[in-house]
Amino acid sequence: MISSFYKKYSRQLIWGVFCTLPILTFLAESLPSNNDIETWLPNDSDVRIVYDRFKAEFGAEEVILVAVQEGLNQPLLIEATASRIETLPTVRQCWTPQRLKKILTELKVEPGEIDQRLNGLLMNSEKNVAGILVLLSDAGIKNRAGTVEGIREKLEYNQLTGTEVQLAGAPVVVAELDRLGSQKNNKKFFIITLLISLVLLYYSFREWKKTLATLGLTIWAINLTTAIIYLGGGEMNFILGALSVMVMVFTLAISIHVHHYVASCINEPDPLASALRIAWKPCFLATLTTTIGLFSLTVSQIGPVIQFGYAASIGTFVSLITGLGLTPAVLTLWPIDPRTVHAGELRWDFRRCANWLIDHSGRVSIATIVLVMITGVGLFGLKTKIDPLDFLPSDGRVIQDVRAVQNDLTELDSVEAIVDFGDEELPFLKKIDRIRKLEETIKQHPAVKHTMSLASFFPKQFPESPYETARLLSHAQSAHGKNDFVSDGDRLWRVSARIRSDADMPQDLVFDQLTALINDPHVILTGVAPLLRRAQSQIFTGFWESFSMAFLIITVIMIVSLRSIKAGLIAMVPNLTPICIVFGILGWCQIPIDIGIMMTASIALGIAVDGTFHFLVRYQDQYRVTRNSAKSSRDSLLMTGEPIFTAAVITGAGMMALTLSNFVPTARFGYMMTSLLGAALVGDLILLPCLLALRPQKPVDEEDTDRNSSNDQPEKQHPHAPHFLNQNRRGTKDQSEKAVA
Repeated sequence: MISSFYKKYSRQLIWGVFCTLPILTFLAESLPSNNDIETWLPNDSDVRIVYDRFKAEFGAEEVILVAVQEGLNQPLLIEATASRIETLPTVRQCWTPQRLKKILTELKVEPGEIDQRLNGLLMNSEKNVAGILVLLSDAGIKNRAGTVEGIREKLEYNQLTGTEVQLAGAPVVVAELDRLGSQKNNKKFFIITLLISLVLLYYSFREWKKTLATLGLTIWAINLTTAIIYLGGGEMNFILGALSVMVMVFTLAISIHVHHYVASCINEPDPLASALRIAWKPCFLATLTTTIGLFSLTVSQIGPVIQFGYAASIGTFVSLITGLGLTPAVLTLWPIDPRTVHAGELRWDFRRCANWLIDHSGRVSIATIVLVMITGVGLFGLKTKIDPLDFLPSDGRVIQDVRAVQNDLTELDSVEAIVDFGDEELPFLKKIDRIRKLEETIKQHPAVKHTMSLASFFPKQFPESPYETARLLSHAQSAHGKNDFVSDGDRLWRVSARIRSDADMPQDLVFDQLTALINDPHVILTGVAPLLRRAQSQIFTGFWESFSMAFLIITVIMIVSLRSIKAGLIAMVPNLTPICIVFGILGWCQIPIDIGIMMTASIALGIAVDGTFHFLVRYQDQYRVTRNSAKSSRDSLLMTGEPIFTAAVITGAGMMALTLSNFVPTARFGYMMTSLLGAALVGDLILLPCLLALRPQKPVDEEDTDRNSSNDQPEKQHPHAPHFLNQNRRGTKDQSEKAVA
């Protein structure tokens, strides 16, 4: 019935894929990108609540700092540039040294005091650098990339290009993350990945039509997944950039398994139906467990992790539908030629390797487990590092501009202090006095380079005349001096402290020390940069909690599907192999991990589980017939080893192309996935077969004894054993018996 369905509708199915591909591609390309840094903070954590309150009261800290070399010698050029930038609809206001000097002069601040306050903020007399502080409007925050591009165009119009000018600030970094992490920018590397996969698939299939059709199904699955995310209102971020590769890995793995099963059953009356009867159970179980594991990530409080959990869960089912549902249509239209079954398989001599592994299963198991345990110790030394600047290429323009601004002008990272005066009836001047005392306290910390508040705009000594003081305050209000530093009337005040980038301590430690130094319940500290680092432990802990939950759920499903607690627990050991080896080595080498690297752990678990189920389902079928652990393990390795190995080689070699990307998360993902695929082979093709080969022998029941009592009878085979297994049986019978002994 299955074969008749595909014989009747295969052409329509393939045409449907071909016709819908352009539509799905268009929808996938329309997926918007959002790399807002604050989304990395837990949604309902204390730090996120405080920061959201800060944004609600004072607006998002969305400023771009333009540093102009020799700008202090060209005040007219600086003013003309600022005025031109202000014409952009995405810009709210610009501050320049001259404008601030004018305001401070009008507010009766001493000339010497003015230079002292502006140095290290918008000017640097030693290096003669002038800064233009660009405040973004709501439209600018929604279109950071367009704002940055518009500012660069205005600078070019005023002939400020090259090393003469630098742009820095959170909007510049986020816009660059959006550009580098976009599908458009990474498309060339993904195309290289597909080309490598195409070549290796052809080497395996030896037929261009079948190869192109299989790769076309993979591309269709990728675009279908992305289109579903778009239609569901999702957004792309640099972590979800890994989704396409994940769908490619899962889809190709299932397609290669189906192709291999059909080739194994090529001598049967209905190879396709026989192959699907073999393939559906391991494919479905692997997809189910992987989906549950990935979906468990949605319990996280980290925005990108939640999105990845939902998107990856969708992607695994799309891979199942494509690989298991549409690959038979390809094999129906372009059936396998029995003469080319072994023509180009990506395999070593699995028969010889299987015999050697089973013969030495005890020693191999011990050696592999020792390796996993030694590397796994490194997991306890894993450290996280979440810094958006680390995601940018070190030789790129943005990172060089940031370093230049930090060295020549001012720091970009800040700690924001919110002072809540509550309902306390205090005169305005008393509040300024308290704010100044707070600033002096903050400046005591060696990591603080500069502070700024509303008090920075007023003279140290106010006029003695109440009338003059009132006039001064009225003028300050008309000059918009209060808008960015005071909110809710005069109840909430803000002090911005710039943190030295060369401070010999992490910013989360600076944050904690400032909190202890201030020790005032009416003062709350916040800010994006220090809170990201402060949230590292929460992100790390939350992710591994989600991963542990996924591992536990998969273990339960494994036990239920195998109907054995012992077998289920043993089967999960190889699934930990890639995590222990790869992440353990990172821990031993003290290489910090970020959110993107942590996501590869979930994908690695899915890859390992896929191979484990394919092997275990074959092992169970073989063991029910032979009642011989070593022989069943060897035969299962011969049945499933080739497609597991082929899928890993094709996808691993393809993903090496991602390491060429200048976007650090993409390159890291390529390295990590290639390493994890190799480590997964160790678990699925070495450790698991050897462990099962050591399984205690069970007595054969009477029926089996009667069946196998005559030495003249041919050895019984599993009904769906591959034909090459039968061909090689006689030559390896003695070796299998030796392995059992």
